[in-house]
Amino acid sequence: NAVNAAAPDPAAAAQPAAPTPAEAPTLNAVNAVNAPTPARAAGPPRRTPPGSGAQPRFREGTGRGTAPQGPHPAPLEGNGPLVVLDGTDKAHAAHGLLLPLPPKARTDLPTLIAWALGPEADLRSPRLHRNGKDGDPLLVLTAAAAEALGLPPTLEDRRALRLPDGHPTLKLLAKAKWQLTRRGFGPWPRIYRPASPTTGRQCVQLAVLPWGALDARAWGEHTAELPAPELAALLTTYATRVLTPRGSTAVSGLELMTALRPPTRAARNSQTNVWESAPVPGSLTRAVDPAPPEAPDEHPVVAALHPRSHQRTPDQVLDEEAYDWIRDPQLLTDAECTRTHAVGIDVNMAFAAAANRLLVGIGPAVHTPAPRFDPKMPGCWLADLSSLELDPRLPSPFTPSGLPPTGPAWYATPTLAYAQELGHPVHPTEAWLRPDHGPYLDAWYTRLRDAYVATMADLGVTSGLSETAFLAAMAELQEHPDPVLKPVLSAIKSTVKGGIGKLRERPQGAGYRPGEPWPALERPTWRPDIRAAVISTARVNMHRKMLRLAAVGLHPIAVLSDCAVYLSDGPGPLDFLPRTPEGKPLPGGFRLGVSPGMVKHEGTQSLLWAVEMLDQGLNPARHIKGHDAAADGE
Repeated sequence: NAVNAAAPDPAAAAQPAAPTPAEAPTLNAVNAVNAPTPARAAGPPRRTPPGSGAQPRFREGTGRGTAPQGPHPAPLEGNGPLVVLDGTDKAHAAHGLLLPLPPKARTDLPTLIAWALGPEADLRSPRLHRNGKDGDPLLVLTAAAAEALGLPPTLEDRRALRLPDGHPTLKLLAKAKWQLTRRGFGPWPRIYRPASPTTGRQCVQLAVLPWGALDARAWGEHTAELPAPELAALLTTYATRVLTPRGSTAVSGLELMTALRPPTRAARNSQTNVWESAPVPGSLTRAVDPAPPEAPDEHPVVAALHPRSHQRTPDQVLDEEAYDWIRDPQLLTDAECTRTHAVGIDVNMAFAAAANRLLVGIGPAVHTPAPRFDPKMPGCWLADLSSLELDPRLPSPFTPSGLPPTGPAWYATPTLAYAQELGHPVHPTEAWLRPDHGPYLDAWYTRLRDAYVATMADLGVTSGLSETAFLAAMAELQEHPDPVLKPVLSAIKSTVKGGIGKLRERPQGAGYRPGEPWPALERPTWRPDIRAAVISTARVNMHRKMLRLAAVGLHPIAVLSDCAVYLSDGPGPLDFLPRTPEGKPLPGGFRLGVSPGMVKHEGTQSLLWAVEMLDQGLNPARHIKGHDAAADGE
């Protein structure tokens, strides 16, 4: 599950670089500690209306099939945010543009970087927030381009995933006074020069495709092998709708949070008349320690409380994870055993929908003994929910396993609020609360929702379709996948799950020792409490809908994260989803549709297949498509 430990594509911090006086009025002061961005010229960045930006010296590839633009090409600043290099003397940009490269740029990396930051390339990625920063140009290197630049076809260091220190490419960059961030020269190297009053900030992001920059689980199996024009169209669509990629989709999901809610802004000191860094209200402005129950086992907070071999119990650790539950096959009724099919339904963008309007902590946790429960106060609470009687044909809403709790345990606020909603008296004995809180993820949800809905519309699946037409359009999409837009859709969904997972990035590397801090802890966005709140909300939302269906006699046989499997007399969702007497979907239940929070058809298998899976202790929801859902990053 991508919401668990994030993939080992590190979102490493860059070296510090201070803002220049000319940048101060519009500069997000977080630039001083995050990865640097390019300064194209002194003064404010140029803004060019769509259609009037600087044009390349010539335009090629305007014939059908050679210049994929997508159904709705987005207006771009300049020549777009990125180019794809294929080893020739031209770079493939957005909407079929071919940009000529300087003579040495094909084989000399410093020359290529200087071109990317210059007016000839005119690569722009506008800021997403007025206190934010413009994005870095992205250079995507195919295998041919990487070879021409002297890069090896594969990385020999499979553990660190970076070039060795003595590689000629690194010497060449150092000679030209370019620097690398802490993650080194790997699949997503960030190359920069420290800011100065004369040059401002300069930074270029690379994506090295033969080194696995585009993870097949996020982007699709053959996306990295697409022709350069199609790849440029694909990545530009993602960049304009979400964010110019800065690493894996998990890294981009986390970077999007910061781009939409920058930690700091430039503010003039009224006494000294000097521009200074000031926090942005509602943003995560500094790294804070987790509460002991929220911290993963490796964290120094846990090491200070327990010996290394200690296995924490539910009353010592917060365990808010996604569902992985199957029903006891002995609880199948005679009526259920007469049905013919097992049908899986999957919630669209479940974790994004859970983030919408969700109050999460902004500042540090405050320990509170014997608190009075407040469903609007983010935090975690120690409470005993074991006395609440639950239908065994439904998973418990309080545990990821779906098994009822057996005693006191730590819960995130949404879980405990749902227990109260179900009529359970909630009396926590202890809590770690965050009085400073707000809807930090709202803008993040909105951007990803809009990207998802727009991409689905381009694929022919719109919100105005009837349920039958929606199912038909989704089936058509599976039969004839779009080579450009389908990978964009997959990447958007992976950005959601990976971004939430990165909020609790675990330590990586063989040299790590438990109890020691790791680099991710330095980020303001290392926030396991926010991750727990999102997953808790998604699980509660899922249970609330299942409980509504249970009221009319329908119970799932399996749940995996955002997928539920029901037994049915027919092969599709419309064969079992309940209706009102007026023929409308049951209020409060699962509804078919494209919007986040609505459901689609996940897959269908036979009743016998499902029962055999249950008898073997396997989860039918994991295999309802005909293969392991985890292989698709689900």
